[in-house]
Amino acid sequence: MRVTKEMHHKELQPNYALMKLSSRLLMNSVGVRLLNANSARSKGKNIEGLHCEERYIPSRNGGPEIRVRIFKPCHYVGNLPGMLYIHGGGLIMGTPEDYLAIFKNYIDAKPCIIIAPDYRKAFDAPYPAPFNDCYDTLLWMNENTASLGIIPDKLIVAGHSAGGGIAAAVTLKATDTQDVKLAFQIPIYPMLDDRQDTESARDNNSAGWNSNANKMGWSAYLRDLHVHRKEIPAYAAPARAKDYSQLPPAITFVGDLEPFRDETIAYVENLKQAAVPVTFKLFEGCYHAFEVMFPTLEISKEAWAFLLTSYSDHVDKYIYSKN
Repeated sequence: MRVTKEMHHKELQPNYALMKLSSRLLMNSVGVRLLNANSARSKGKNIEGLHCEERYIPSRNGGPEIRVRIFKPCHYVGNLPGMLYIHGGGLIMGTPEDYLAIFKNYIDAKPCIIIAPDYRKAFDAPYPAPFNDCYDTLLWMNENTASLGIIPDKLIVAGHSAGGGIAAAVTLKATDTQDVKLAFQIPIYPMLDDRQDTESARDNNSAGWNSNANKMGWSAYLRDLHVHRKEIPAYAAPARAKDYSQLPPAITFVGDLEPFRDETIAYVENLKQAAVPVTFKLFEGCYHAFEVMFPTLEISKEAWAFLLTSYSDHVDKYIYSKN
């Protein structure tokens, strides 16, 4: 799908050149490593007005200890909803601290406790290492709800972009194994399909994350499976899942100009066909992560309002409701 400046929402067009420039960094390993070096400087950063912690929890798969960040309101009575939040970055970059504004938005909208793992990245440790780190964090949350102050048996799994894709994969495994009881999932414009054969994923030259960056991310993440010619499992690429019937309700949105448009819509349709409740919105003229990059634009405010209102409603309906 070829994308021109004129196809973008009028509010996003003034930033088009800047976002196209950012695409160049995302299309090669040198640029990604520079971005990772910049992210590393933010490790340990906190959110003013919230209780913030850093812990190291054990890996269950022979990996190193997993650094996790914990964010929660400073003053609250009783237990709160617990959210596993998995950050984005194309499977190859980023830290939880890059997403502090998102954490604050969730907690301000409806108080919760967010646990965010700094999972291994695919350049250094391909699948299943990043997935295992995130799933191990979910298991740790589930086993420590009392000490963490989390409402048990009603956890939330959330993430943006690549984090949304891993969130969907973690949700699949949790429901397949019945290891953890989930209230709902929030995979926002998730990275789901390694085949990259949909119209929106093919030859997409959109600003920011595009087809070239997408190919690099998937190649790094799945390289061990490719080398050994192993089948790609749904826990690596959730678009390959066959059964959606046990999955919890979902919230998601996506821009119509980005590579993940069609795979997000397919995920939504598969959930609906399995009678799973889905709250979804398509934003016309929008590229990947538009609302994170430029949160003050009216179109971005609309996206945030959709997400946070839906999240608050789901907490009331699926966590606090007695029905």
